Amino acid sequence: MYVGRDMTELSMMSIDQWTEKELAYFHHGLQQMTPYLNIEGTTIHREIIREIETRGGLHQEATWTQGTEPHPD
Repeated sequence: MYVGRDMTELSMMSIDQWTEKELAYFHHGLQQMTPYLNIEGTTIHREIIREIETRGGLHQEATWTQGTEPHPD
């Protein structure tokens, strides 16, 4: 379960100040709703994708209990 800042708070700050977990969570959520997004939603999702790419993607080290696939929850 995601515990963190909501979209209202995040929209008032620069996207480069978002954490990797916030980027992953909102990217996943918007990705699931892509067919239903309006222009503003599509633009926000595109900005999130650009920021993830700028940071070199989403990274997570493998542990004994989880792999390298990042899960936003």
